[in-house]
Amino acid sequence: MSEQDGTSPEEIMWEGRFITAKRQGRWEYVGRARGIRAAVILAVDEAADGRHVLLVDQYRVPLGRRCIELPAGLVGDQDEGEEAMLAAARELEEETGYRPGRLENLGEYYSSPGMVSESFSLFRAHDLMKTGEGGGVEGEDIRVHRVPLNAIHDRIAAWRMDGFAIDVKLLLLLGAGFAN
Repeated sequence: MSEQDGTSPEEIMWEGRFITAKRQGRWEYVGRARGIRAAVILAVDEAADGRHVLLVDQYRVPLGRRCIELPAGLVGDQDEGEEAMLAAARELEEETGYRPGRLENLGEYYSSPGMVSESFSLFRAHDLMKTGEGGGVEGEDIRVHRVPLNAIHDRIAAWRMDGFAIDVKLLLLLGAGFAN
């Protein structure tokens, strides 16, 4: 497609509670409804027993299976104007049972820009404090994984062999150096 498509008017083809299907020129894509965004959290637990990354898995209907992911959640889905950093702290604790002492903003990223306009703010969580078991809020079936950082490559390979989907954002752990 071309930049010319980007100057065409945007048409809403369908809108639900969380997503909107749109057309602009010859391009069809999906975006978040109502200005909702996402926050993704890279949480490395620096404990006496070594450095561990906190991951979660949950069943993802579009994939038809469980997916290994970084903890994440929506910003502004219930509280319009919510700050991404506050949402990241809330989501990390809800999903994993760990509260960050400090969050570092690592920027805004796009996971599938040819199909989805959604961006996510990536945060690095520091000084983690265990507050509970995690697992998400009522109705969520989130499983928490505390994985030694030096074993992450092998653990992801094992999950893949076991049939788990692997979120592309895990590449941040495998090569981008954000966990250092």
